[in-house]
Amino acid sequence: MLPQLFLERMENMLGEEYPLFVNSFEREKYQALRLNPLKCRRAAERQEVKMPFRLTPVPWTEDGFYYEKEAQPGKHPYHEAGVYYIQEPSAMAPVTLLQVQPGERILDLCAAPGGKSTQIAGRLQGRGLLVCNEIHPARAKILSENIERMGVRNALVTNESPAALAEIFPEYFDKILVDAPCSGEGMFRKNEEACNEWSPENVELCASRQDEILDCAAKMLRPGGKLVYSTCTFAPVENEGSISRFLGRNRDFCLLPVDKRVYGEQTCSGRPDWAKDPAPHLEYTLRLWPHRIKGEGHYGALLQKAGEERPSVPTVTPGGLEKGISEKEITEWKTFQKEFLHTDLKGKFLKFGENIYLAPEELPALKGMRVLRPGLHLGTLKKNRFEPSHALALALHPEEAVHVWNLGIEDDRVNAFLRGQTFGAEGDKGWYLICVDGYSMGWGKLAGGIMKNHYPKGLRKN
Repeated sequence: MLPQLFLERMENMLGEEYPLFVNSFEREKYQALRLNPLKCRRAAERQEVKMPFRLTPVPWTEDGFYYEKEAQPGKHPYHEAGVYYIQEPSAMAPVTLLQVQPGERILDLCAAPGGKSTQIAGRLQGRGLLVCNEIHPARAKILSENIERMGVRNALVTNESPAALAEIFPEYFDKILVDAPCSGEGMFRKNEEACNEWSPENVELCASRQDEILDCAAKMLRPGGKLVYSTCTFAPVENEGSISRFLGRNRDFCLLPVDKRVYGEQTCSGRPDWAKDPAPHLEYTLRLWPHRIKGEGHYGALLQKAGEERPSVPTVTPGGLEKGISEKEITEWKTFQKEFLHTDLKGKFLKFGENIYLAPEELPALKGMRVLRPGLHLGTLKKNRFEPSHALALALHPEEAVHVWNLGIEDDRVNAFLRGQTFGAEGDKGWYLICVDGYSMGWGKLAGGIMKNHYPKGLRKN
């Protein structure tokens, strides 16, 4: 049951369209996934990628596809291999607005569970720096796990408040995504809990919180940089209202027009008349309506900070850059790399206890930050030997490993491997990258005719 006060407000907003809007809640929700160009080279090159279920394109993102209800892609081995990310189709729109370019420094400020972060990572193509932040520890852990599953190499995952990050990263990022915590009205069709938690008081509370988050984001954006603000709610106070209040407080920002053609003729611009003290050009912003598109409700705005659009000298954080460790401290890794990899992974090496990470060269100093993942976890040092991590396996392409054991999707050993089982194999002993149809799933170690299973116990299927 939709809240009565919510329905009354929506009827006042939509007028003649209101019946179409209400009827949309009776329809089945649309389900979609986004191919991962970090794993699917053909997807990165905009070529056709064969999938084991029927897909139709989501118009507003090149990697997004609708799937049919019977497909159940979350139970397919490709999901565990990070070939795609299951994501609500309208939620793919904000990253499209952000216009990510390889090599940029990007912050996803409210990032869990990781759908938009992994979408950004795919567009960065392993270049530049992605900082993914989530204030809630449990959700930050899920974010970190999804960054790992999708094979992202250049992400720093943090568990901080926006205010704390603003102190660390003044005018640092080229682009920032603020997918703000909101009242979730746009998710009522797919999330009954959001409906049950709704109240006018919560809407106002969310709007107040959004003001604080946006002001922190403004401090972290470099002059000339761009910021996308998005919500999954219909509430004007959280959409046009949040943008108007923000622009009233931050005179060095302006709205940029959004190309709405990719969303079809049935999309809608933001409405200045729905905001108290409306800012100029609210019609530039984007509203997605569930009765007009194949997706849920969403709002998006693209803003730019005044200043030079392409600075010649990148900003450095007050703490400077994180110092890497010397090659003498990673001799076991170097031995492993020489014996089992065809690639020389570039970056800055970090050591935390027995764990070795590879981080982007421009990784800022980590002191004072709650960090869950400072880059790609390469593996662990164990008594003069190196044991590669699951994260490394998922980040590698088959051609980057010396030994590869590729299984076809019809092979029973695929699901057996995901359950942690060993299988018989012949070949040179040592570490093997286990793949399904050319997509890396994890590590195996061959010895004595048996491929020992190194798939993490916590991820194994029942």
